[in-house]
Amino acid sequence: MQRFFKKLLKVVFILFFGLLLTFLILINVFFQPKSDDEIRTMFFEANVELKLEYQEFEEQRFRVISTRKELDTTLPNLIFIHGSPGSSMDFKKYLFDVNLNSNANLIAFERVGYGENNLGEVKNINFEVALLRSITEQLNSDKTILVGYSYGGPIALVSQNECKKIVLLAPAVNSKVEPMFWFLNFYKWRVTRWMMPKMLQAASKEKLNHASDLKNYEQYWNKNPPLIYVIHGDKDWIVPYENSSLLQKQFTADKFKLHTIKEAGHDLIWTHFDEIKTELLKVIAE
Repeated sequence: MQRFFKKLLKVVFILFFGLLLTFLILINVFFQPKSDDEIRTMFFEANVELKLEYQEFEEQRFRVISTRKELDTTLPNLIFIHGSPGSSMDFKKYLFDVNLNSNANLIAFERVGYGENNLGEVKNINFEVALLRSITEQLNSDKTILVGYSYGGPIALVSQNECKKIVLLAPAVNSKVEPMFWFLNFYKWRVTRWMMPKMLQAASKEKLNHASDLKNYEQYWNKNPPLIYVIHGDKDWIVPYENSSLLQKQFTADKFKLHTIKEAGHDLIWTHFDEIKTELLKVIAE
């Protein structure tokens, strides 16, 4: 009987180790940034023009994607800022959309810490704002609209002088309602940190520092603001809807519009693409 249990324990251990190894391989593949070739293929198959280039800011190279090789100066510029974890291709459906492309120059970029060149090396909000400025200073600010999703929200908000309008999608902008999740312990514990993909390590590091980082900017939100449009789902448990309702109280009605998507969670940029696209087209037209 003892021999039987030893064999059973060995089989269970082998199965567990095999499943764990498979899981780690799959999660690392899933959270690996798309290569340049993969992005080129995706744009080619979608029949969308692509300008893919690398820019440098403070010795950090980052990828910038545009859907026009030459910007149309008669159109507004829509700049997408992704969340954490995330990448420029989180906005793939928007970049591929015919209507959005007809009405604006579409631009997306990888924040430092989430691209192939600097995976895991996240910075703070101040650095990300300065990096974004290195992009917007090449454009006409009167024709620029920033679209910040999740952790991209505060970066857009701090960059008020760089644009005419700001669109925030489920923005994480209030330190008081910043939830801390149990899985962050996998990053805190050195014995388990190695299991996490570098992109998730970057997201965990940013998450742990985000609440204290936000406190440096929360009094700045309503200083000479442009027009601000917020879209948030009322069932978002990752970045609670309270972020947007609290933000609304800091602005006058002529400067701030809040669009609530009923029953939507934090994945609204994918699950409610059509509704968000419609709102973006309204913002472009106004």
